[in-house]
Amino acid sequence: MKFMSTWTVLPGTLAEAVSRFLAGQGQPPEGVKLLGRWHKADCSGGFVLFETSNPSAFYESAAVWADVLEIHTVPVLEDGEAGPVLARIFKN
Repeated sequence: MKFMSTWTVLPGTLAEAVSRFLAGQGQPPEGVKLLGRWHKADCSGGFVLFETSNPSAFYESAAVWADVLEIHTVPVLEDGEAGPVLARIFKN
């Protein structure tokens, strides 16, 4: 399943967050595939798209950043997955 996370850098933690990211700590743990990551132009946060079938591994990837980032995560569907569901529910 795919998950979209948004993150916001907690006040006073930007230098630490950048240091960890540049040191390679932004890579997800085994069992979680990083599909894409985007950074806000103002350095306040960003977005990341993951794929995993292991919620524990996904949880680990968020837990290691919890002291420097506020993270919100939701499961997401692509158009090809959502369309058939919507077609069934909203058929005329």
